[in-house]
Amino acid sequence: MQDRQSNASTTGQLIRPTEPADRGWITQFLRDRWGADFIVAHGEVIRPADLAGLTSGEGKGLATYRLLGEDAELITLDAIPAGSGVGTALVEAVVETVTRLGCKRLWLTTTNDKLSAVRFYLRRGFRLIHVRLGAVDEARGIKPNIPTFGEFAIPIHDELDLCRELNEETPRNKAGLPPWAARLAEMRH
Repeated sequence: MQDRQSNASTTGQLIRPTEPADRGWITQFLRDRWGADFIVAHGEVIRPADLAGLTSGEGKGLATYRLLGEDAELITLDAIPAGSGVGTALVEAVVETVTRLGCKRLWLTTTNDKLSAVRFYLRRGFRLIHVRLGAVDEARGIKPNIPTFGEFAIPIHDELDLCRELNEETPRNKAGLPPWAARLAEMRH
């Protein structure tokens, strides 16, 4: 825990909430970084520019998130350059924001090829909770430009859900399934 706190505070990053005036650069930033102004995660089309967000400056860092009852979901996280502390500062600012809003857990979804992302999130208190086999293969039906190979030439097929408990009193093994699991189960039947 101390490591997370010190990393965020030593970056010197000025983090601020995004505003409606930021929408233009956010949309272009997402197109440049993600290949579109929308993402597909857990079978859902999500438009990050329409969500709450935090930024460390135009083109330098962006985190978008949404509230889902007592849960929050980190939708996108981009930090330029990687390894500069911007990503950590943004994650900790999102944690602080959603905790203040009453959330108990922060969820995110990544893909099976993103080993550097998994390492980044695990080192910041997230735990791997759920794997959806073939979810990215299905998402290509909605967003065909999702690559078939990712980091280290790993074939991209699956979505990984990670969760960080925000309430220190909650046992670390009680996160349960992500908030969208019930909806996905219903869609499959």
